[in-house]
Amino acid sequence: MIKDKNEALDIISDKNSDLNILLEILQNFKNDKEIAGGIAINISQRTSVYNLELGRSAVLIKILEELSEVEDMSSRWAVAKNRHTPVNILEKLSQDNINLVRALVATNPNTPKEILTKLFSDEKIVRDGLSGNPSTPAKLLRVLADDKDKMARLRVAENPSTPIDVLERLLKDSDVNVQKASEISIKHRDIEEKR
Repeated sequence: MIKDKNEALDIISDKNSDLNILLEILQNFKNDKEIAGGIAINISQRTSVYNLELGRSAVLIKILEELSEVEDMSSRWAVAKNRHTPVNILEKLSQDNINLVRALVATNPNTPKEILTKLFSDEKIVRDGLSGNPSTPAKLLRVLADDKDKMARLRVAENPSTPIDVLERLLKDSDVNVQKASEISIKHRDIEEKR
């Protein structure tokens, strides 16, 4: 059992450390922001590319669950955006007191459409997260395509789930970058259809 914080920090800094040991450290130092944050970073580095095998790890899921309950909001951010985070944890984090945690749940492609639809009624920073999420329902993307914020419209134009009629409408957007992104998205779909 690891009780020394410096030893724990050394282990956490190695992204190849055994997940069981990371879980043990997290459970021993759960209220320590530095430890929780270090483990959140370690897990984020390991899962930056989706790995199906790692996603089936009960230990990883337990770590994500434990991190979703710590006071350190940056740890909860890491869990909210992690593609391995189970739906029940995403649902809980979609109600977090911190708007950025909810916004990152809104960006997570694994967040179910029902939760994304609820987040659409949230404040702007959260709603903006929906614009780039490929899981966002088309009806919400249609509304976001008319957002006053050009960055939200740009993310809608780049979103692979945006309906073609919305992309065609965004070709006439007042912002040149939104127009270009729409054009690129339409061309990309044409190429995909020809394959």
